[in-house]
Amino acid sequence: MKEQIEKILPTDDKKRKWISVGLTVIISGLLTLWGIYGIGQYGIALFILTPLFIGAGSTILYGLKKEITYKQSWQIGFLTLGVYTAGLLIFAIEGVICIAMAAPIGLLLTWVGSLIGYAIINKTPNNAPTTMLILIGIIPTMAFIEKDKEPTLTSVITSIEINADPQTVWKNVVEFPQLDEPTEFIFKTGIAYPIDAKIEGTGVGAVRHCNFTTGSFVEPITVWDEPRLLKFDVVEQPEPMKELSFWDIDAPHLHDYFVSKQGQFKLIELPNGNTLLEGTTWYYHNIRPTFYWQIWSDHIIHKIHERVLTHIKKNAENEKKSSI
Repeated sequence: MKEQIEKILPTDDKKRKWISVGLTVIISGLLTLWGIYGIGQYGIALFILTPLFIGAGSTILYGLKKEITYKQSWQIGFLTLGVYTAGLLIFAIEGVICIAMAAPIGLLLTWVGSLIGYAIINKTPNNAPTTMLILIGIIPTMAFIEKDKEPTLTSVITSIEINADPQTVWKNVVEFPQLDEPTEFIFKTGIAYPIDAKIEGTGVGAVRHCNFTTGSFVEPITVWDEPRLLKFDVVEQPEPMKELSFWDIDAPHLHDYFVSKQGQFKLIELPNGNTLLEGTTWYYHNIRPTFYWQIWSDHIIHKIHERVLTHIKKNAENEKKSSI
């Protein structure tokens, strides 16, 4: 097999570089499409093993039976990653924001992959084709393994102190008028953000609609303990974002990969007469590695909470002032 690979690769340096890049991108692209649309996974196979393969594969192909420097190895790795990323955008597989979120881990692992490829072609060049096949085979294998792994429910809690009594705050928690346009950069990138909230009925069984830029969260009330606790399930939810792209992207991860299950508002009366308002969201996502993507999802949920809690604070405090 080594001889067959060497026959494909020309001796001309420029041609060899672009063929190495092209072959690696084609293999990576096909594995990505299979993983996303065939197996239905956004996980370790995509975000860890694929960039490792991009770095290692391009370096091995370029440096096989050819002396290359450490600098050349990571340069061709990053070049391959750039072409691969451009392909995701051009063929409407992903949008700018999701690629930007994945960039830190993608860049790091492509660099690591390049180091692995560089070590292989310098120390054990005869094992290079076998390494390529192992890397290619392990990507879909990991996707199949991840497919049956149950996601873990996690929670995000954000709080704010409001200069108003719990009863005044409660009225502004249950439903609230339209929020001001956001000033936070994250909400200008396409991430969905809350606009207002309406409720149909009162007490347990009432249905709250928290309206976002991409649609509505439908929230049947499960606990109505006025004015201390409002808790609800989430039975319907909109897309978490609108991708920035040249095309109208409807990527699979926009549906059922980030799932909000429950939420609550807890009101605590403080000794000074103010109210501590806590907002909690319970959610899970089917995107891995969990430790990495949870950093992003927790941050986004905190920002959404802060937007809502600040709006409730402003309305409740204005209502208190007007009643004095």
